[in-house]
Amino acid sequence: MDAAVHASATAHAKSNTWVLVFIFCFLGLLIDGADLMLLSYSLNSLKAEFGLTHVEAGSLGSFTLAGMAIGGIFGGWACDRFGRVKTVVWSILLFSIGTAALGLTHSYWQFATVRFLASLGIGALYVACNTLMSEYVPTRYRTTVLGTLQAGWSVGYIVATLLAGWILPIHGWRWLFYIAIIPVILALVMQRFVQEPQAWINAQAERAKEKLAGIRHGAVVKRESMYKQIFSDPQARRMFFCWALTAGFLQFGYYGVNNWMPTYLESELGMSLKSMTGYMVGTYTAMILGKILAGMAADRIGRRSVFAFGALGTAIFLPVIVLFQSQENILWMLVVFGFLYGIPYGVNATYMTESFEAKLRGSAVGGAYNIGRVGAAIAPAAIGFLASHGSIGVGFLVMGAAYLICGVIPALFIRDKQFDPQKQ
Repeated sequence: MDAAVHASATAHAKSNTWVLVFIFCFLGLLIDGADLMLLSYSLNSLKAEFGLTHVEAGSLGSFTLAGMAIGGIFGGWACDRFGRVKTVVWSILLFSIGTAALGLTHSYWQFATVRFLASLGIGALYVACNTLMSEYVPTRYRTTVLGTLQAGWSVGYIVATLLAGWILPIHGWRWLFYIAIIPVILALVMQRFVQEPQAWINAQAERAKEKLAGIRHGAVVKRESMYKQIFSDPQARRMFFCWALTAGFLQFGYYGVNNWMPTYLESELGMSLKSMTGYMVGTYTAMILGKILAGMAADRIGRRSVFAFGALGTAIFLPVIVLFQSQENILWMLVVFGFLYGIPYGVNATYMTESFEAKLRGSAVGGAYNIGRVGAAIAPAAIGFLASHGSIGVGFLVMGAAYLICGVIPALFIRDKQFDPQKQ
């Protein structure tokens, strides 16, 4: 009887572990999102102190996104090789220490180099958190939970916005980066309390069993490259290419707009820093709502349709903002826009992780999503170039075209729920 009670209690504890994992991953993505926005709010200060052109200022965002791409690819591989939790912990340590070090830089190239290195951790953390969470949360409300998890980034945007409004006018941009050392505490706590998910443990056991069987039969056993496994499987290969293209256009649009929206409001609409930060809080609050509702809708009507609706809706609304904005209507426009462009990211994590089986999930998701970051790395500099020869608004129209393609690819080629992370 006691043994049965103990087993039941143990099972109950394990079933609720995902709540603790969610809290840690949410905080991780919150910090990740805040870190990314600190650069956006510092651009005008950096341009003034370092004497940067529009293109140089935009390229700092490109250095960030290039680092995130490389970090995400290696982070996905590390998830499969060393474990999801270990990858989350080391990613937080890397970007926290690296971002704090930005406050010590004194030139464009110093800042760009340190930012690139710190961004390796930002990219790895996004992949690791989403992979870890997808393998813990129960299937029946996976997208609702992962959509809410994506809201962590948006909450991070709000935190960064409030910090920028408080710190920048009084203490300057350097202190905005110094505070990034705080997340180191989260990394140390997480390593102690969160265990690796059962799906990863099972996959490791299966590999060990295959290796042992090979040794018993006198075979020379080599660990096959994760990417070789992906590209030797026709279904995995097709999904990898579809997601790499989708992620490329999604991030080209998302990060291009995200990196330049504060500067657009200040320089082309003539808003003060205080007004601009207030409007951006409204945008990011709407984005949080969009991500959460997108997750709930995707669990009921499907990942594909919700993702496509958000991407195509954003593609339509970006030109509306550029062509019809005014001081009187820009607030409601930004709220609608924030809601729409949050939707694809509310569905993206679940939709991608369910496209690949467990033994190669981290590498496949990390590889496809972060190859797509090539688009993200190009976008900020591209808008900077267009701003130098026209306006930031022209760049936003190009971002709208990217969102259009991003919505069409999955609508035609990526079906829902190909694998269940709880079982496969």
